[in-house]
This record gives sequence, structure tokens and C-alpha cells, in this order.
Amino acid sequence: MTGTVPVPPTMQAAYIDSVGSADDIHWGELPVPSVGPTDVLVRVGAVAVDPVDTFVRSGTYATPLPLPFVVGRDLVGEVVGAGPGAVGFTDGQRVWCNSLGHAGRQGACAQYATVAAERLYVAPDDIDGEHLVAAAHPAASAWLALFRHGRLRAGETVYIGGGAGNVGGAAVALAARAGARVVATARAEDAAAVRELGAAEVLDYRAADLGERLRRAAPDGYDVHLDTSGHGVLAESVELLAGGGRLVAMAGLGAGPSELPLGRLYTRDASIVGFAISNATTDDLARAAQGVVRLLRDTPWRPRIVGRLPLSRTAEAHRRLEAGEVRGRLILVV
Repeated sequence: MTGTVPVPPTMQAAYIDSVGSADDIHWGELPVPSVGPTDVLVRVGAVAVDPVDTFVRSGTYATPLPLPFVVGRDLVGEVVGAGPGAVGFTDGQRVWCNSLGHAGRQGACAQYATVAAERLYVAPDDIDGEHLVAAAHPAASAWLALFRHGRLRAGETVYIGGGAGNVGGAAVALAARAGARVVATARAEDAAAVRELGAAEVLDYRAADLGERLRRAAPDGYDVHLDTSGHGVLAESVELLAGGGRLVAMAGLGAGPSELPLGRLYTRDASIVGFAISNATTDDLARAAQGVVRLLRDTPWRPRIVGRLPLSRTAEAHRRLEAGEVRGRLILVV
């Protein structure tokens, strides 16, 4: 590894020895991770806590976990060393990543993290680091769902369920910026904020006649259907699709079996595709990273940071997230 910044042999980290509850997260000393030929060693500045972090930690989302396993997915920090094949990274650069803690990769909740160069992005000087790490997961998820899997184009109509949420708000802003007509659902008290992001219409998701309102808002159907809330009903959603419409399923990990209206799908040339950002290729993630930066530069959307905790309180952050106490983004700072 090349680098001029002194790095200690050990670090403090939030880790688990086996899948389990948030109480099984330890805060303690581990060796600083080794750096391969195409890896970069990052001194972590801040980490964002995602629901998927809790799924991985609990075993709900099964993935290879090298033990002890450092939890966490997203980070912003600075380069303190790099392998000879990690071209383009130098000591002191501000960088960010949103794909650690999965598929055998150690996580972000530590003083240092090793990141494959192809998964690491230089942080622009004009974007706040906390905004960037808080935006990383929801905004990249929204970009991939809309453009990679939903194939959204200018002039199309898109339905976004949960338009006031982390992913939903980013999706509204991204779709509107791309020239699509956006119909979103949210709580009535959040409607004005969602319209400011670019939604043409915002419907109260609690309305008894929501289905009829959605049909009136798009009489020809929705070209892309994106429910970020995880509470949509599959059969009803398929009914809302336009000819050639694409329904992107990206939420509802714990949902039970759903009836699939097959006839309605094939007679409309419509499709359903499942999407989880953890399965995204490095090329997809790199394109989404560019989308995240443009979103923060060119639209009014910003991640709603609702709290900050020291990294040593990672277990508490997981407990708060699982208890439904976090409506926004929770940041862990080193």
C-alpha cells in the first residue's frame, strides 16, 4: 500500500460475531483492514444508517458475512492509502461509498474501512459531506429504480408512492428533473413539500377513494410505477399500469404472498421487475453516483438529517431505526 498518512494497527469498530439483534452489536478494537492491490484505505468521517443495515445484521437479508463483521453500508471520509492499482486516489482526497457491508464486504462503521476502488467516488468540494452520505443510499436507490430498471423517459407519467420519504422524495425530484410527469402519494401535511420537489399531483395516501383518484390523475395509466413505501397492493398496482408500463418492486421485504394478475400484465405488455440496490453492478452504482451528485446540485431535494450520534452508539441507532423512531436520516460521526 502507498500512503504518507500514519495509520495505527488497530481501530475502534461496531461489529457482530453472529447475526442477531441490535444488542449483539459490539463496540471495540479490531485490526485496521488490509489493503489489496486495487483497494483504498479510507479514514471514516461519517456513516449513514440504513434499514438494509438492520436486515443484514439480523439475518433477514442473507448475505455472506466474514466474522467479526463490521456493520454499515455508506460512508464519507478521506483517503489515507491506496493499493498500486487504485488509480486516481491520493492521500487527503474526500471520498464516499454506498456499497459496503454486503456480499462478503466489511462494513463502514469503523474508524477505517477498505473500499475497492471501483466502489469509491471522489466527493465534490461543493457538496456537504453529511448531505452526501445521507443522500447516498436513498438517492442512488431512486435513480436505479427509475432509470436502470424503470427505464423512465421524458414525457412519461410515473407514480411514486411514499413521495415524502427518503427514497420517495429523491425519486420525485429525479423524475421531475428528467422531464416526467410525477403523481405521488404522501400525507396531506407533506403535500406542499412534495410539490416543491416537482410532483404535478400529490394525493393523500389515506384517502378512502385513493384508487379512483390515481386513475383520474393518469387516465392512460402509469408508464412507471414505483412504490417506495412497501405498503402497496400488487394487484391494484398492476391495474394502474399503462400499456408497456413497468412496475419496479423495491420495498416490502417482509410482505406476504401477493396475487399476480397475470392476464392484465400480458395483455398490456406490462412488466414487473424486482430491484435491490445490494445487487447492483459496480457500473450501475457508478452511474447512480453521478445521479446523486446531480440531484444534490440541480434540484431542491436534500436528505432530511434528523439526528447525529457518535459511531460508538451504532447499536442504539439500529434500535431506533427498528422501532420506527427515525423519519429521515440518522448519521453516525467518528
